[in-house]
Amino acid sequence: MERTFLMIKPDGVQRNLVGEVIRRFEAKGFTLVGLKLIKVSRTLAEQHYDIHKERPFFGSLVDFITSSPVVAMVWEGDGVVASARKIIGATNPLTSEPGTIRGDYGVSIGRNLIHGSDATETAQREISLWFTEDELVSWEPNLTPWLYE
Repeated sequence: MERTFLMIKPDGVQRNLVGEVIRRFEAKGFTLVGLKLIKVSRTLAEQHYDIHKERPFFGSLVDFITSSPVVAMVWEGDGVVASARKIIGATNPLTSEPGTIRGDYGVSIGRNLIHGSDATETAQREISLWFTEDELVSWEPNLTPWLYE
């Protein structure tokens, strides 16, 4: 089974949308295998956004992600990386489709509620950055036979 990393950003936590985000992924049939509320250190934020290090908005990304707690999650399922990106919606909430998390709740690109890994390789890197192996739980929900052949 494929895994992906998702993070409800400070704006999503502050706006009390944690339950709604989790509900959408549970309703889709994905399995939650890692979950924690965390106050992000500057070091972790800089590692997470390392790909943007040379961009002018890097500092504001780091400042924002360290400004309030986030909810870090690992979800598992067939095609979970691509499917999660569709559930999340476009980066800019103003162009994100209705029915997506960002389309329904997002207001601006700088406050777009949620991060999701964009590829399986990225997911593996981000999962190992945010979670130890001991913090991930492998389990099979009772509904699995109703989802997969």
